[in-house]
Amino acid sequence: MRMSLGKASVHARKQKSLAKCHTLPHAETVEPRVRFNSAMQTPVLVLNASYEPINICGARRALVLVLKGVAKTEEEQGAILHAARVRMPMPSVIRLLEYRRIPHQTRALSRKNILLRDRNTCQYCGVVLHSSELTLDHVQPRSRGGLSTWENLVAACHGCNRRKGNQLLHELQDMKLMREPRPFSLHTSRHIMRMIGHSDQKWRKYLYY
Repeated sequence: MRMSLGKASVHARKQKSLAKCHTLPHAETVEPRVRFNSAMQTPVLVLNASYEPINICGARRALVLVLKGVAKTEEEQGAILHAARVRMPMPSVIRLLEYRRIPHQTRALSRKNILLRDRNTCQYCGVVLHSSELTLDHVQPRSRGGLSTWENLVAACHGCNRRKGNQLLHELQDMKLMREPRPFSLHTSRHIMRMIGHSDQKWRKYLYY
């Protein structure tokens, strides 16, 4: 009975320590001179056990995976996280310790993912805008039978969206798509990872630059 209670006590202390690291107060600092909130949101490249890049997550999530023993840090940012019981280097790249089978299509159809796929670029005039300045356009308008699918939704600036209106592209002489809209693919995901991590030299060898 004593051994059982002792193991339960150790387990409870570990869980409490993990919870503290996951919910550090704003007063905690990250060195050198990195604010806690911004550091926790820093993108981290996630590799499968085979070193294949599979995702990007925030530094907070990456730290939790490392603390739980699910992943290990492969590359560091240079900043240090100080918590009550833990002093850890902030990861830049982590690798899962067990291989995870990743479905071919893991992206949900959403406004955010359409804008990611189209790189925040209007697919009619080519202008790059902030996401708040873009809208989604149905290539074949809904009023004319168009569906909300990867192949029928594109990012568009408000001007092009109004100009196109309820018309089909073959009815317009001065508007055409920059590229054919397609679902997310491995190539698309890898390209997005490269865009997000282009300023981090540590990502390059994993993204096959």
